[in-house]
Amino acid sequence: MFGLPLSEIALLVLALIGAGLFGGIIAGLFGVGGGTVLVPVLFYAFTVLGVGGEGDLHTAIGTSLATIVVTALRSLAAHRKHGAVDEQVLRTWTPWVALGAVAGAAIAGVTSMEGLALVYGVLLILVAAQMGLLPERYVLRNDMPTGWTRGVLGSLIGLFSAMMGVGGGSLGGMTMSLFGRPIHQAVATASGFGVAIGAAAAAGFVVFGWDAPGRPPLSLGYVNLPAAVIMGTMTALSAPLGARLAHRLDRRVLKKAFAVYLLATALSVVIKAF
Repeated sequence: MFGLPLSEIALLVLALIGAGLFGGIIAGLFGVGGGTVLVPVLFYAFTVLGVGGEGDLHTAIGTSLATIVVTALRSLAAHRKHGAVDEQVLRTWTPWVALGAVAGAAIAGVTSMEGLALVYGVLLILVAAQMGLLPERYVLRNDMPTGWTRGVLGSLIGLFSAMMGVGGGSLGGMTMSLFGRPIHQAVATASGFGVAIGAAAAAGFVVFGWDAPGRPPLSLGYVNLPAAVIMGTMTALSAPLGARLAHRLDRRVLKKAFAVYLLATALSVVIKAF
């Protein structure tokens, strides 16, 4: 698989399966994107096993994005069964989100591993702070922006999500919550952004990382094919479970606990990269 001993290959596959299952549940439950789980696992797996180099973090992010499309489709379908998706927001914001995702992939392609780790860490800390500190009913205003404000915010959601390797849930869900949408509707609708982000950004990571050095074997640009297949399958299987749990559980305590995990993850990735 990667030119590693059989025992290390088995350990890597188990880690990818576990991360994929957990990431899918997290994506459906919190709407924050499975990439908050998948990117750190891939980054540590590649670096600890020594299968890549300078492109480890780029490949971890690109691979995570490649898994998002199927996961987001499954999660979106599950949320639609509950009637929680705002179709108008999804339709009008998606083009801007996709445009931003392509720009994010382009910027990531020319950013050093240390710089990308810093961006990832800072953004993840912001997501953790929003989840752990802000009350769910805190709003900036009670309606979603339109016009040029929608274009700017949608593009920024796609850009930063692409640079983090996550779907639209992390930043899209947070944005919808801040503009007065109920948390379940925000989670459900933002899961749809992940389709556009994953498709556009993953394609960008393939193109911009086509001849990049320091990538793990069997990578197409900055997307590692074996890891994408394994984790994509697992997240697609588990995402509907997370979506169902989101409509049944009191998620306040779980959100605060997960916020602590995100904070620790952000700091560990930055430290590892530097």
